[in-house]
Amino acid sequence: MARFLPQETIRAKRDGGALDEARIEAFVAGITDGTISEGQAAALAMAIFFQGLSRPECVALTRAMTQSGRRLDWPGVERPVLDKHSTGGVGDKVSLMLAPIVAACGGAVPMISGRGLGHTGGTLDKLDSIPGYRSSPDIALFRKTVAEVGCAIIGQTDDLAPADRRLYAIRDVTATVESVPLITASILSKKLAAGLQGLVMDVKVGSGAFMAEIDQARALAESIVEVAKGAGLPTRALITDMDQVLGSSVGNALEVEETLDYLSGAAREPRLHAVVTALAREMLSLGGLAGDDVEAAAAVDKALQSGAAAERFERMVAALGGPADLLERRDAHLAKAPLVVAAYPAAPGTVAAMDVRAIGLALVALGGGRTRADQAIDPAVGFTAVAGLGDEVGPDRPLALVHVRDQAAADAAIAALRAAVTLSDEAPVTAAVIRQRLA
Repeated sequence: MARFLPQETIRAKRDGGALDEARIEAFVAGITDGTISEGQAAALAMAIFFQGLSRPECVALTRAMTQSGRRLDWPGVERPVLDKHSTGGVGDKVSLMLAPIVAACGGAVPMISGRGLGHTGGTLDKLDSIPGYRSSPDIALFRKTVAEVGCAIIGQTDDLAPADRRLYAIRDVTATVESVPLITASILSKKLAAGLQGLVMDVKVGSGAFMAEIDQARALAESIVEVAKGAGLPTRALITDMDQVLGSSVGNALEVEETLDYLSGAAREPRLHAVVTALAREMLSLGGLAGDDVEAAAAVDKALQSGAAAERFERMVAALGGPADLLERRDAHLAKAPLVVAAYPAAPGTVAAMDVRAIGLALVALGGGRTRADQAIDPAVGFTAVAGLGDEVGPDRPLALVHVRDQAAADAAIAALRAAVTLSDEAPVTAAVIRQRLA
């Protein structure tokens, strides 16, 4: 390649041209070492936002960002190395259940997750509500936990796909986040750097999802599956419904409690159970741990009913610095809000629609989420017993129980919940929780 000029790469994409692999690699190298300015990175991101990337271009971008930092391998781990990634939702605590289930079924799950920002919750924020849990361990402890327990859920390390970290920060402040090829490369570069042998995507769709419409969700799922395969990572995707809260709780410590209830068998909300088990079956099949869906379903059921998945979760928590008796003594370890208030509707009716994004923002307003990455969050606040679509609410059934610090916060949260929920005299037609499968 002739002498690399960043502005010529930007110009080529601005005008709708195709970028060859060498140009993409040079630009990503410049993002990584700082020789590409923020303005230049932002300009290319905006050009891609409007002009898009072909599949080969997206594969090249994904590979270049993967190679911008450290790539993990798993010597001595004889299990298939598998992971799942969700595009984010409200009440989405699936990872906390899924990783130990797959570990109990023979998989190795080195899950690198993120924190919440905006209306969506973050897996790491939920785990950080467990006292002592190290969501940013060194690589040696990460490897040890995966090898000995079968799963570990941590945050992205500084040396995994550093080009993605810098580019995402620039996209976040330049209105270029909502680009399917850039989202695809961002997700997959981190997963490829983690040394996976198989990935299952959970692409959310609905009022509480990043992609509100099914066509948007399908386009993203197709892009991720095809680009991942092009980059050498076998991948499948499920498009799942986020037109209502997933599970019965929203809030960090509260969602850990729901996870413990789920794994122990005390309570399993049907929609949440359907998503968890569908993703688990896909992971087992992808990893060669089950011959067909029936065999995979039986293995998942055994992991749950025998207590093996619950044991894996507790061992993971203990290995990463948390309490060894979380299942038995949750009340001694998880933060509790001092006030729990029932949020009754203004008038009785049937839940016909739900603005799930508004419910996520109501949690943020309570202090249970963040609007800036550097904000601390309150792990104790949130909502439990959240009504679902088709539920009858009124004086005998609240919209939810609100866990708050004071009455003023309770009043504000109740008003937000009432505004987020539409009531009717008739039950709504609800979508299946698993909307589509792509492989």
